[in-house]
Amino acid sequence: MSIVIKFFVAPDREAAAGVAEGGPDGVFESLTFGNFDVEEALIEWESIFTGQSFEEVLEDDVPETVVDPDDGERPLVLAVSRTLQVALSAAGEDRLTEVGRLWVAERAADGDVFEPEIAAWILNGLANLARTLNDEDESLYCWVA
Repeated sequence: MSIVIKFFVAPDREAAAGVAEGGPDGVFESLTFGNFDVEEALIEWESIFTGQSFEEVLEDDVPETVVDPDDGERPLVLAVSRTLQVALSAAGEDRLTEVGRLWVAERAADGDVFEPEIAAWILNGLANLARTLNDEDESLYCWVA
């Protein structure tokens, strides 16, 4: 099964929820990726950036579901935690590469194969998107179909 993942910036949860049916294209600028478990990745990335365990991040209800119209079926919209947004926007290229390398190692332990360059490309794209947030109300979201 193919998974489409689109990260985008929206002014608030209501606006983000409004793209659940058709996705953010034509409404918000987005970054498109595919074929990885984005919910797990969001938890792992935050865990790596903060030094918290996977379980500690999960206990904080990360990632938060904004809308899940089909109760577990796609498409759905997730909110990227403020903690991860700040970490991404503050990270330099070396830190993003390091986080990508650690994420690739975690995925390899579970049998998933990612090239470190792809992980760095994903994280650099997200960091650049996170840096576009220009007020406290705007947030980074993820649409998954």
